Amino acid sequence: MFKVCIVDSLFQRTALVAVTVAVDDYYAYPSYKFEYGVKDPHTGDHKSQWEHRDGDVVKGAYTLHEADGTERVVEYSSDKHNGFQAHVKRVGHAHHPEVYGHQGGYGGSYNHGYGHSYSKLHKYN
Repeated sequence: MFKVCIVDSLFQRTALVAVTVAVDDYYAYPSYKFEYGVKDPHTGDHKSQWEHRDGDVVKGAYTLHEADGTERVVEYSSDKHNGFQAHVKRVGHAHHPEVYGHQGGYGGSYNHGYGHSYSKLHKYN
């Protein structure tokens, strides 16, 4: 319950308006379905997701393309008896480039000078 008081001083009168609002605690049954997907050939962003909920039971899955060329598939479910469970699969074979940048110099420094280990730095006291 809440009350609203309106005072109008221009006409020298006061109006009191009482409004009673009953707020019932109710349980809305959760139920939804959604799907989402992106397939962008320019950036290589490929992913999708779907999820269904019926009460306390949730089921869904999502997929995404990894940088190594594989596809990650995650199927998940959740309920009050088993909790959250996810099953992750990797589809395909990883493809890694054999050459990363310029191979000249010390340790393949990508043409940015020579690479050095921090353990070989001289300490000045």
